[in-house]
Amino acid sequence: MMPAARESLLDAAFKALALRPWAAVRMVDVAAAAGVSRQTLYNEFGSKEGLARALVRREADGYLAGVERALAVHGDARERLTATAEWTASAARDNVLVRAVLTGFWSERLPSPTLSAVPSSSAVPAQRRADGPLPSPGDLVGAVRDRAVAVLSGPGAVRADAADLARSCELAVRLALSCAAAPPTGEGGVAELVRGALQRQPADRSGQ
Repeated sequence: MMPAARESLLDAAFKALALRPWAAVRMVDVAAAAGVSRQTLYNEFGSKEGLARALVRREADGYLAGVERALAVHGDARERLTATAEWTASAARDNVLVRAVLTGFWSERLPSPTLSAVPSSSAVPAQRRADGPLPSPGDLVGAVRDRAVAVLSGPGAVRADAADLARSCELAVRLALSCAAAPPTGEGGVAELVRGALQRQPADRSGQ
C-alpha cells in the first residue's frame, strides 16, 4: 500500500474516534471512509489492535516532530523551551491521543494498546515499527529532554552543562503538562509560567 493510503486510513480512524468510543469504531467504516476495502485495511494493519497501535505511534511521532519545530525557533534556550512547552500544552489539549500518551491516562473512549512490543509478522515496515514498543509518558519526556539537550548544546551554542539543560527542559515539559490538566488563570498562560520558572535556570545562558 502507498504511504498516502496508509495515512488516509489513519486519518479516517482518528476522525471516527472523535465521533464515537474506540470500541464502537468498526473496521469496515474506517475502510469505507478511506476509500479502500476492508481486506486492504487488514492487510495493512493486521487487526483493529494493529490499527490502534499505528494510530498511537503516529500521534506520538507527530508530537515529537512538533517538539523539533519548537526547538528550532529563533531565540535563546529559554525561548526555545518556552515554545516547546507551549506546543506540549496545546498538543495535549487538542489531541486526545497525545494527551493519553503524555499522561498515561486512557479513558474508556480511547484504544488502550499495551506499551510493550507485540509479535509481528507484518510485511509493512511501518506496521512492524508500530508493533514494537510504544512510548510511555516517561519515554516521551525523556525523548523531548534529549532532543532539547542536543539542540541547545549544539554548534553555535554557548557551552552549557548538559545536566542543567536536561533539568530545565524537564521542568518546562512538566509545567506544560500541568497546564494541560489544569489551565493557568493568568493572561500569559503556559508561556508566562515557563519563562518565569526558567528565568534563573542555567539553560537561559546557553546561547542564542
